[in-house]
Amino acid sequence: MLRPIVVGLDGSRESRAAADWAAREAQRRTVPLRLVTAWIWRPVDVPSAQESEAQRLWAEGLLGEAREELAVRHPELQIEVEQVSDLAPHALLGQTEHAEMLVLGSRGHGAIAGFLLGSVGQQVLARASVPVVLVRSSKGDAAQGTRSVDQDGGEVVVAIQDRNEPAEELLEFAFAAAAARGATLRAVHAWSRPPVFAYNPAAVRKGDEDGGWEGRVEKELLDALAPWRKRYPQVEVAHRIDLAAAAEVVLQAAPNASLVVVGRKTHRPALGMRIGPVTHGVIHHAPAPVAVVPHG
Repeated sequence: MLRPIVVGLDGSRESRAAADWAAREAQRRTVPLRLVTAWIWRPVDVPSAQESEAQRLWAEGLLGEAREELAVRHPELQIEVEQVSDLAPHALLGQTEHAEMLVLGSRGHGAIAGFLLGSVGQQVLARASVPVVLVRSSKGDAAQGTRSVDQDGGEVVVAIQDRNEPAEELLEFAFAAAAARGATLRAVHAWSRPPVFAYNPAAVRKGDEDGGWEGRVEKELLDALAPWRKRYPQVEVAHRIDLAAAAEVVLQAAPNASLVVVGRKTHRPALGMRIGPVTHGVIHHAPAPVAVVPHG
């Protein structure tokens, strides 16, 4: 059975943009789309917010309206809807058990919309077992508030932090996304010399004489990409390496991307809810949709 792409709806402009993005992605991948709302939570400006029946009716109307709008634009797409009587993080994380990915609306610059205010967003991003895609609404569609910028072609940017042992889940998602939209895959990597070189100019010169430290880094990155290029021969691959901060390198490539793909290590301390500094910086400041892919 095909696993659906799940999108969380809360009535915000950003969540509608997320639904629109998710519908196009589901159509590209030929999988179902599932619209979900957790109706224990609802916008504070809706009357009778404490009445459970009013909440249920509000959620039912929200899902019905969104499904109707998307069905008009994507008549061949299988669209499911589900109301969940639960708190938002529980509802969303429960959906990931049988989903291809989870798509949510994001305001960027530190605020994730609707479902994901405060610690809720951190819980979902830190615990989801599938990729979570954060989508902003585009400025050009602010009046309708329902469309996100997502065209075929262009570039999918993937941030590779460990060039010697890159996460398979990360590269699989990035290459599949690029193949689905006929896009170029741009692998970006930030590197730094070991600390000893900062105090040993002779070692730096020796490294340059042996072919250059940057050349070695580039070869290692290309070697890591080689198996995936064979697996996805239709995907054009470009790369960029910089002696700079990792988040900065990714954000420099993000303005021209249709999707940015970053990783999240699943093995983190039990007391921590961190998603990693690079991923944290990218999801807050990248203008493009950002996919956060869990990996071991």
